[in-house]
Amino acid sequence: MDLVVIQPRKGRHCSECRRGPLAMHVLESDAPVCLECADLGHLVYLPRGSAALTRRAREASSLWAVVMRDNRRRGRHERQGLLVEEAALARAESACLADADARARRRERDAARRAREDLRFTAELAAEILRLFPGCPRERAAEIAAHAALRGSGRVGRTAAGRSLEEGAVTAAVRASVRHVDTAYDALLMAGVARHEARARVARQIEAALAAWRRPTTA
Repeated sequence: MDLVVIQPRKGRHCSECRRGPLAMHVLESDAPVCLECADLGHLVYLPRGSAALTRRAREASSLWAVVMRDNRRRGRHERQGLLVEEAALARAESACLADADARARRRERDAARRAREDLRFTAELAAEILRLFPGCPRERAAEIAAHAALRGSGRVGRTAAGRSLEEGAVTAAVRASVRHVDTAYDALLMAGVARHEARARVARQIEAALAAWRRPTTA
């Protein structure tokens, strides 16, 4: 059974030494007793918030107590934190800091790995664009691939079909680039033209550009 310490909403006085008002106390025979009189004065308060720090401090402390506060609206006592030995808290904090360093190093490794994967995928996507559209300039293929493959963008290159380099997804990325870069589509939208109408107006221009890129360039 946990040793419980109360955080009263209204300060009470110790039934033994009469000190008060008390920020925390224990109840002995329904009477408040200050932490000093209860032989808990050497403990330090650890507010709730970090589950790992709380667990480690509790495990490292030979004496600890749960700090509770009355929630009148909910009609119950709610956990606020722990009282633990100061040395135990220091050891727990050091362990958590070591974990934080390890997590930071892992995040750096993961970021580097994702960067390598993104570079490889972008190169593969650019190569597939050039295979399907051999007339597309290499620089433009690289730009389209980099734009479509941007991590977290939700663009076609990040879909399952895009990651699999399916022809429909690759073509959709190229078509979107032509629409925005080589036509007046964006200007039409800015002028208040509805999206479907704007797409209809530039559709022929887009298909003509794609048809031209599908033809290999001549030396």
